[in-house]
Amino acid sequence: MDYIVKGKDIIVSENDLDLDETLDCGQAFRWKKIPSDYVCTYTGAFVNDRLTVSQIEKGKFIFHNIDENSFINKWVSYFDFDTDYSELKRRFSDDETLSKACNYAGGIRLLKQNSWECLISFIISQNNNIPRIKGIIDRLCEHYNGVFPTVEMLSKENEGSLAYLRSGFRAKYIEDAANKVSSKCIDLDKIAKMPIDDARKALKSIKGVGPKVAECVLLFGMYRTEAFPIDVWIKRVLAQYYPDGFPEFVQENAGIAQQYLFHYIRSIS
Repeated sequence: MDYIVKGKDIIVSENDLDLDETLDCGQAFRWKKIPSDYVCTYTGAFVNDRLTVSQIEKGKFIFHNIDENSFINKWVSYFDFDTDYSELKRRFSDDETLSKACNYAGGIRLLKQNSWECLISFIISQNNNIPRIKGIIDRLCEHYNGVFPTVEMLSKENEGSLAYLRSGFRAKYIEDAANKVSSKCIDLDKIAKMPIDDARKALKSIKGVGPKVAECVLLFGMYRTEAFPIDVWIKRVLAQYYPDGFPEFVQENAGIAQQYLFHYIRSIS
């Protein structure tokens, strides 16, 4: 990744990024595509830091109205710009199916999200579609004057007081997560550093956090790239292309590989 400062904007060159593939793929829910004269423009937030970013052409982007310090200290990490995705895709391409998947949607990057925001977001995501997930999270942030609520804020809520979210059965799960994190029964920072199986077990002690939500929180909220969320599409990939198991050489970055496979299998089905 290279960048230059141009007035109040940061111009970024990065061939291994496509905004549509990365920001609208179901790994984060606070990004909205807005009309613009560019290839595409998104506005969104990482916890309480807001950003508008446009794709000018393939491999070139404008991070609008942002100073260099904010770009370096927040957004370089969020977009995982320090990771060489070209090299990852080169390694993945030793596998025929993964090679096709990387060629199909090679602009996907992992977004390194906040573990608390990610936990609540994926609790909300259960048995839900992306527009409705975004709507619930929008209402949550609007209730707190446009910011994503802290643990302390949300721990004062209960299932009844969360009725404004119109989140259904998920409200009691949000309440349980907030109470357990607030009371230190669940320490997300410690979980992020645990052996992966211990981390999975700890997350699943929260009501409503099953295997898929736990894997998503580990992958997107804790950057545990060995985590591997499985939904109906990935089940199909595994059954059709990997009946004997996922390739061993991919295991360390299986979650990133999963992102490419998810888009690919939907495109050919």
